[in-house]
Amino acid sequence: MIKVGNLQFKNPLILASGTFGFGDKFVSIANKMGGIITKGITVEPRIGNPPPRIWETPSGILNSVGLENPGVEKFCSVILPKLKNLKTNLIVNIAGNSVQEYEILAERLSSEPIDGIEINVSCPNIRNDKMIGQSAKATYKVVQHVRKKTKKVIITKLTANFIDPLITAQAAVDAGTDAICVINTLYGIAIDAKTGKLCLGGITGGLSGPAIKPFALYCVWRLASKIKVPLIGCGGIVNADDVREFLFAGAKLVEIGSANLRDPYVGLNILKEL
Repeated sequence: MIKVGNLQFKNPLILASGTFGFGDKFVSIANKMGGIITKGITVEPRIGNPPPRIWETPSGILNSVGLENPGVEKFCSVILPKLKNLKTNLIVNIAGNSVQEYEILAERLSSEPIDGIEINVSCPNIRNDKMIGQSAKATYKVVQHVRKKTKKVIITKLTANFIDPLITAQAAVDAGTDAICVINTLYGIAIDAKTGKLCLGGITGGLSGPAIKPFALYCVWRLASKIKVPLIGCGGIVNADDVREFLFAGAKLVEIGSANLRDPYVGLNILKEL
C-alpha cells in the first residue's frame, strides 16, 4: 500500500488524465489500478480544439484536444453516477483560467463521491499566453484557494515548460498540496514539410510518450530529495521497467498516459510484469 494524504493506493499505477476517459469504459481494467484520474473538468463545457487533434512523432505524440469536456455540472449529475462500479481511487482533474474557477470546481466536487482532486495548472494545448503553472506565485494561489474549499486529497500536476518545477512544486507544497505530479506534456508543434503549414487544429500541442521520459525522470529525481510530499512520476511510461526507473528516481506513484491511447490494456500488462 502507498499512502498519499488519507488515501491508500493498492499499487503504484494510476491511469493519467485525458488518456482513459472518465473510467466508465474498461472498468475491469481501472479497478486493478491504484487509481484513475478523469479527463480534465472545467466550470463550463468546452468543445475543445478543431481537428487534427493528434499528431504522431518519433517516439511520441502531440495532442491538441483542448480540454474538451461536458463541464462540472453535467459531470456531477450524469457521468459520476456511471462510475459507481469503480473500486479504485477516483481522482478528478480540474482546470481553470482563474483562481475563482478552480475554487468553484473544488467546492462543487468536495461533496461528491470522489477520492481526490488533481489540479491541472500545466495544460499546453489551450490558447493561453501563459500557464498558471509557469508562475510559482500563481501556483501557490490556486492551490491555497483549492485547499480552503476541500478536504479531499489534492495532487498538483506541474509543468516543466520554461519553468523549473522545483520552484513551483515548493510553492504548491507551501500552499497545502498533498502530492506533486511531474511532468505534464511539453510544448510542441508539427509543420508540414511540403507546405509549411501547421498541422494541428489547435496550433500547439503537448508532446508525450517515450521521447520525454528521460526529462521526466530528471524532474522527479531533482525534486525527490527536496520536496517533502509524495511525488507522482509521469512521462513516457510503457512498461514495468519504466515504472521501476521512476520509483528509483524517487516517485511513490506513477501515471500511465499516452500508452493507454495505443493499448487500453497496457496498465494490466505492466502490473503483471511488476
